[in-house]
Amino acid sequence: MQATLLDRRSFLRVSAVAGGGILVALHFDPLAEVLAQAPQAPPAAFQSSAFLRVAADGIVTIMSKNPEVGQGVKTHLPMLIADELDVDWKDVRIEQADLDETKYGPQRAGGSTSTPTNWDPLRRVGAACRQMFVTAAAQTWSVPESECQTSSGRVIHQPSKRTLSYGALAEKAATLTPPELKSVKLKDPKDYKIIGKSTHSVDNPSIVTGKNLYSIDFKVPGMLYAVYDKCPVYAGKCVGANFDEIRAMPGVRHAFEVEGTQDLLGLHWGIAIVADTWWQANSARKKLQAKWNEGATSQQSSEGFARRADELSKQSPAITLRNDGDAAKSLQSAAKTVESAYFYPFLAHAPMEPENCLAHYHDGKLEFWSPSQTPENGRLLVSKVLNIPHDDIIVHLKRAGGGFGRRLTNDYMLEAGAIAKQVGVPVKLLWTREDDFHHDHYRPAGFHFLKGGLDSSGKLVAWRNHFVSFGEGEKFAPSASIAGNQFPGTFLPDFFFGASLMPLGVPTYALRAPGSNAFSWVFQSFTDELAHAAGKDPVQFRLDLLNAPRVSSASPSSNPGDADVDASRMQGVLELVAEKSGWGARKLPKDTAMGVAFQFAHRGYFAEVVELRVEANKKIKVNKIWVAGDVGSQIINPINAENQVRGAVIEGLSSVMSYEITIDGGRAVQSNFHEYPPVRMNQVPAEIEVHFLKTDNSPTGLGEPALPPVLPAVCNAIFAVTGERIRSLPLSKHGFSWA
Repeated sequence: MQATLLDRRSFLRVSAVAGGGILVALHFDPLAEVLAQAPQAPPAAFQSSAFLRVAADGIVTIMSKNPEVGQGVKTHLPMLIADELDVDWKDVRIEQADLDETKYGPQRAGGSTSTPTNWDPLRRVGAACRQMFVTAAAQTWSVPESECQTSSGRVIHQPSKRTLSYGALAEKAATLTPPELKSVKLKDPKDYKIIGKSTHSVDNPSIVTGKNLYSIDFKVPGMLYAVYDKCPVYAGKCVGANFDEIRAMPGVRHAFEVEGTQDLLGLHWGIAIVADTWWQANSARKKLQAKWNEGATSQQSSEGFARRADELSKQSPAITLRNDGDAAKSLQSAAKTVESAYFYPFLAHAPMEPENCLAHYHDGKLEFWSPSQTPENGRLLVSKVLNIPHDDIIVHLKRAGGGFGRRLTNDYMLEAGAIAKQVGVPVKLLWTREDDFHHDHYRPAGFHFLKGGLDSSGKLVAWRNHFVSFGEGEKFAPSASIAGNQFPGTFLPDFFFGASLMPLGVPTYALRAPGSNAFSWVFQSFTDELAHAAGKDPVQFRLDLLNAPRVSSASPSSNPGDADVDASRMQGVLELVAEKSGWGARKLPKDTAMGVAFQFAHRGYFAEVVELRVEANKKIKVNKIWVAGDVGSQIINPINAENQVRGAVIEGLSSVMSYEITIDGGRAVQSNFHEYPPVRMNQVPAEIEVHFLKTDNSPTGLGEPALPPVLPAVCNAIFAVTGERIRSLPLSKHGFSWA
């Protein structure tokens, strides 16, 4: 992901709208791609960061440009505009924008990018528009602009105390030349009235009253329902089915085969059944007798991957990710060495709302109502695969019931589009929960073979990691790679990080906190092993590492996700969480202990402490979790920020205890939540205490970075109680369960 900056040629486009209002759009030159996890779509040639309408009655309508998948952008991005515009939140209305990147710029959700890429541009939209209202009022009164101020959607002439509302000034403001965006004056943070104030989601009333809001609920007149049956082995091909029998079943309108592509993340070969109701379509599917050519992937399994990883671990790594100094020599001369092998499994995304999409092919155009996190990528993919001109594809953004990265890819759009193109009427495709588990794009499994060396004083002097992952040659499978500078990379003079790859026919992609949701557990657990071997306190051992001289990178990455950790920021959150948790100062019962971990991920710095009890029967009760985070100088919407952190921590608890996808015969074994159980409400700690350390850095995102540290913190606490070091996940495989 790359930083986004406004170009000096940025400008506002302004026009009058019906009723004497003003319509404002911010335009700027093309920006670099901002979403590394979904790189298929090129940057838009002409982009807009936001639209807002100010009506004659003073009501401000702000278009929410990005997909809403539960991360809160539909509320907190418009808050940026509203505060700088200087209007009251009660006078703001939010509308979800349709897909149009020539108007709104990148419309994507993922990688915790929405806040850092929109923080400056959206505030400048509000500030520029505010300035135009000041100018309009000053001209109306024939007074200097310096004598005018704004408050609550009104311009005030201080000497005479005259006021005019934005609504009354809207028509005149629309005739003015917009100010240069770089020159507009932004508010001093002390003057914020909306930014930094807890604001409930604008969708809450619709959610709690069951309004038609989510994609899964959306309907259009004349709509039919579809199910799509695919080979249980990924990329398998259909070689026959009982189509005549299926077509004769009640309510069934169509049953036909759709030929797939070679792209594991694209359109898979399948059989579409379209009926008057979804119940009829799915009932017919249960009678379907399809024959499949499963292909070479049917020979792959989790057991086979484990055996091959063990074989590769005994060989030299095929790829060097980072090599500083001479780790092998330093390990040979170390006073003490620690050697361990770690494994984490494939994971499913398992959003509460299964994949779904509504599509309608009409008048040569294909129209979608989609919950995609990357709708423009979906449109490009549909255009390529279904051979429909890009501009003839219309996409309406619908709120998704969770995404966690699954909706970064757009196979469900391809399936719905292919079915709708053949049927010619609106078709609602809905996956079953079993479809969602059996045809996910999984978080990749991984194997790490580590060795660390300590000197006679207990100082870490060398680190070696042979990472066995998936891919071909030197090309990693999607989301299977790791940047070579991950901590403690750059903090040790003798550090080696290499990798070897195994072929994979199972589709993989980004899961919430991509990459770090897995390797943070490995690296922070092994760091804890080293601290124990050194006889050092785990917090102090980490602080000592963070204070070590840095090794510069020979070829630094331009991707902020690969950026070297800022040691002072990480030290700040580690010290804060240690202070708040009373680390080392509180006396705990015999069966209770604390574990600590930290991670820099997606521009965010987080450290976490877990206090838990382990009973004799390996029942675990998490008493409390402390979280300290540094995501910059401003928390835009505190209530949502805390909820995002707590949600990430709770999801991490599910991952560490029970989440696992097992591949056998090229297919996923687990089919539903009874085999992939999330943590229950009565198993969640009574308190997850969240603290933010504000620093002089631009605000960054919160969807991902709080998740990774909780996994190693839990396992490190288990070791502190039991002496059992957890080197493979999930914990349930070791006999542990929640109390």
